[in-house]
Amino acid sequence: MNKHVGILTAGGDSPGLNAAIRGIGKTAILGNQMDIVGFRDGFRGLMENRTMRLDMRVLSSILTLGGTILGTSRDKPHKMPVGDDTVDMTDVICDNYYRNNLDMLICLGGGGTQKNAYRLAQRGLNILTLPKTIDNDVAMSDVTFGFHTAMEIATEAIDRLHSTAHSHHRIIVVEVMGHNAGWLALGAGIASGADVILIPEIPYDPIEVAKAIRKRQQRGNNFSIVVVAEGAMSQVEASRYHELKEKKQQAKEQKDKETKAEVNDELNKFSRMRNGHTVRLSQELEEMTGLESRLTILGHLQRGGTPSAADRVLATRLGSSCIHYINEGVTGAMIAVRGEGTEAVPLEDVVGKRSVVPLDHTWLLSARQVGTCLGD
Repeated sequence: MNKHVGILTAGGDSPGLNAAIRGIGKTAILGNQMDIVGFRDGFRGLMENRTMRLDMRVLSSILTLGGTILGTSRDKPHKMPVGDDTVDMTDVICDNYYRNNLDMLICLGGGGTQKNAYRLAQRGLNILTLPKTIDNDVAMSDVTFGFHTAMEIATEAIDRLHSTAHSHHRIIVVEVMGHNAGWLALGAGIASGADVILIPEIPYDPIEVAKAIRKRQQRGNNFSIVVVAEGAMSQVEASRYHELKEKKQQAKEQKDKETKAEVNDELNKFSRMRNGHTVRLSQELEEMTGLESRLTILGHLQRGGTPSAADRVLATRLGSSCIHYINEGVTGAMIAVRGEGTEAVPLEDVVGKRSVVPLDHTWLLSARQVGTCLGD
């Protein structure tokens, strides 16, 4: 009998999702006689049993499309907003898995999706996942699809800002996405020749950044491009953040609910205080250097549009490899990128971890060697 495979896309949209859906679907249908069904809007669509038949007619026209034809959401199976409440809908999701006679559910998403998929795998469902995010921060995979496209978009945007920075003798501060990992800011910063790159992995000192800009002034360069990852922190902020996280961990180990609640409240206040941190940095640099400073926040621009050739190839490769692992009987795993190949990594080895930029990474070494200031 034909195997029945379900697909859903969850979390933020990302270039390459449709290419991955196509890779899964065409490989399943053409060479393996599998039936493919998509669930709309992530885990919510699976909970509500809203399906979309994925046949060759649908799959033939989606390779170059950005976004996801299935739609997406950030809803979690165990914390599903229903009316005014948040309800654990895991049982309903499991029922719909069996109602659709699924032999496998493939979940495309980032770190949060890996966690949610793992919870379903623990309930006995056959689950495979693919690593998708522009942040490139999913653990255990060399790279995630969506990252290359976002890096190209950010690089092109920064390239365009060079001319106005140079013409008006300004500092241009560019905030780049990436969550709490610096891959996107670092890659786009190096590719665009940014003068300063600030990433979460290296807490920065605004004074050192201002010094680097003033040195450029002394050499006759009256403009600077400062690329800042959205999760970057000053040394003072990072010290406070780690202090609170350590305090929370201690309270958790001691099962001190009152202290844990207090620390969570402090962390929420810290997070709210951090809103607009690049605005404050831009103002500080203007005051310390005497150069006019302007801020550009690229935001969701980085996630939209047509996927790059690299992401189309990567997503197709990952999608098609899923069918191989299904035929091999693999379940409860993420299909990770390993060089030019793939590897099925147990989901329990992925969840709760994040891929961040190692401090000895070649990208960082190259940035320092060409004179880029990293804020430390």
